[in-house]
This record gives sequence, structure tokens and C-alpha cells, in this order.
Amino acid sequence: MDETGLKSLLQHLPVSWWEADRELRVIDSGGGAFEDLRTAQRFLDTVFRKRSPAPAARTGKGQWQAHFDGRIFDVNWPLGPSRQDRTRGMAVEVGSDAAVAPRRYDAFADLAPAAAFIRNANGRYLWANHAYAHLYGTTPEQVIGKYVREVDAPADAAQVLALDQDVLARGKPVRHTLTYHRADGTSGHAAGHRFPVREGAETCVAGIYVDISDYTRALHQRREAEESLCALRDHSGLPCALISAGGTIRQASAAAAEMLGTRLSDLVGRRAHTLLAPDPELPALERNWRALIARRNRRIQTSAVLVDDHGRQRRARLHLTTVGRGPSRAASVWAVVTHQSLVHEAPAPLTATQVRILSLLAAGRSNGEIAASLHLSRQTVDYHLSRLRDLLSAPTRCALIARAYVLGILAPDTWPPRSVTAGHPGSAT
Repeated sequence: MDETGLKSLLQHLPVSWWEADRELRVIDSGGGAFEDLRTAQRFLDTVFRKRSPAPAARTGKGQWQAHFDGRIFDVNWPLGPSRQDRTRGMAVEVGSDAAVAPRRYDAFADLAPAAAFIRNANGRYLWANHAYAHLYGTTPEQVIGKYVREVDAPADAAQVLALDQDVLARGKPVRHTLTYHRADGTSGHAAGHRFPVREGAETCVAGIYVDISDYTRALHQRREAEESLCALRDHSGLPCALISAGGTIRQASAAAAEMLGTRLSDLVGRRAHTLLAPDPELPALERNWRALIARRNRRIQTSAVLVDDHGRQRRARLHLTTVGRGPSRAASVWAVVTHQSLVHEAPAPLTATQVRILSLLAAGRSNGEIAASLHLSRQTVDYHLSRLRDLLSAPTRCALIARAYVLGILAPDTWPPRSVTAGHPGSAT
């Protein structure tokens, strides 16, 4: 076998070789016992430090056993720490350091936060760590040596033994979540693995579990809160929607879908801006939204003109509230419609002067008083009123005022009368 073939064979065996210079710095190494050149150097440093005073290393016999990282090696290093340019050696792993490895493992397992145990096929505890005993409000010494029926309640003991037998029959690990009862009678939940292990001449069952009682309780409480919120959302009759920071509708009430003339399944996942009709107040609404997402405000009252799937419009008063705050921005916003105007076809846009004339007309002003207040001529006011009656399909002054309210042009809860946009420019808290 050539040198390449020998190196390839050594990579799959618990054997390693090395070549070092006169300063005992590893130049090359290989084999399957050491992971890399650095591990080989550590091994060489350890062996040289422990063997250099020994006559065997100096006389060239160079064969001995060495302990390294809890493992035992047969070392063949004929030249030892010689002063030649190159020195070569080989180490074969022959076992583990029983005096070190179990002790290290026991300390780790005893103090690990995960509950762990080993039981024989009859359900007798051979070993348990502190975390496992803590689940039962006791110590490992009080558990080890007892049988499952002496530790668990009868119903739990039957479940435990059945799971043990299942693992022994399958001969492979099983992952599951189980419910157990504590010493005080309360129930707990644990998740983990149960698997077969060899203890001497018999096959036993070992298990590692994490207590997830607090997590399960919190998950249950969250589920109840979500169900209550959904019930409140769906039975309040208020159109509302949960909108992500990016503007996507995540949740919505049935009333919101009905108001917008669409199905609830089609509304969820839709971009919120597609529901907004062109309106002079849209820039202000966008500024308010950015203030919410940036957490400069928690709540904002504003208004917007909504358009449904049939192209009809209505003005709605919106209450926007942030939820699910992140480190620098809000995760989402609840939008609730508290008032809405009568649905109507998209009207011709009104000018600021026309809206002001409507608010003064609703306050009971005469044409002359309106003209004087706005510094207009009487003829100009008459023209605007005639034009408004055409735009809003209102034959009389009273009908014109009524249409202005039902169409959401004038705010219904303010006096003196004023437009909706002037009444709610975006009040924030």
C-alpha cells in the first residue's frame, strides 16, 4: 500500500500520526483520532510534558500509554524528544479514562436544568438528577431506588410504565409531551425524549425532559385572550381591522367586510391603502400613520374616505391604536370605525370655499352673512349654493344641509358646524 492509501485508511481508524520538527512543533499530522493539526499539537505537548523526565523517552524505547482529553492512547514515539530535524510518532486510541469521563458526565447531568432519569425495565429508578427530583418536590436520593408507583400517582404511573415499555419494544428514541401531577396535586407539562440505554447487562430506559408548564399556561392564557378579542371584534358590530406596520390587513371584523362590500376572506391580506378614496386629507392621514408606526403617538383619531368594492364611498371616523410594540416601531395598528356617513357614489370634489359655505349655511347664516364672512359678493355665494345643490342632488337649502351631514362632509358632533376634516385633523395621544 502506498503512502496515500495508508493515510486514507488511517482517516477512518482511531489512529493518528504526526511529524514534528526539533522544537516539537507539529509539521504534519493525520488519522482519525485527532480532529486537526491543533489537536495533534496539544497531544504532543501533553505527552512530551509528562514523558520527558522518564528514561524510556530518552533511551529511545518510546512506547507507553498516555491519557489525553479523557481518552487512553498507546503511543509509539521511538525517537521521543530528540534533536534530529524531524521526529515521527503514532498514537492508537485504546479506551476512555474511566476515572475522568464518568465523573465529568455525572457533574454535568446532575446540575443540568433539564430533568433526566434512568429506570430499569421494572420501573425502578437507577438514577435521577436534581431537576427531575425538583418536579416532585424532593431530592434525587429520595427518588433513586424507588419504583415508579412509589413516586407517581397511580394514573401517571400507568402512563409512565406504558411509555417505558414502548421505548424498550421499539429500541429507539421517542419524543413526546406528557402531563404529570406534582406532590401538591397540581398538574404540570413536560416535553422531551425517552430512549433505551445499556446499564451493565440490562437495557434500561432513560429520559430527558424540560418542564413547559409555565409556557403551556401562558399559551393557554394567550389563546383565551385571542378568543375573547375575536368575540368582542365580531359581536361589537364595529367595523375594525388589524393592520401591519407595512399596511397589510391581518385581521378584520365581519362588520368591516360588510361595510366594504366584500368577503372577509378577501379583505384579510389586502393592502389597506387600496380602500382609501382620493381625498385632500390623505397626506395628513399618511403623516399620522407614520407617527403611529414610529411610536411618536399611541392613539390617533382621524377620518378618511373609504371606497368599497362597488366603487361607492363613505367618510368614516377612524380610531387608530398601536399594538405589539417592537424595539423601535409598532408592529401593527388596530383601526376602528366609530362613525360613518351614508354610502354614496363618488361626488365631484368640493373646494375649500364650498365646504366653508356649507358649514356657515348649516349654522343658520343668510346668504348676505355668508358673503360678508367670506369676503365674497352676494352673486358669488348664490352661484356656489346653486352649484352645491347640483353636486349634492339637494333641491333646497334644508336638503343641502342634510346631505352635507349624511355624506360626511360636515362633522355630526360639533358646533358651530364645520367640516369633518377640520373637526378631526388627527388628534393624538
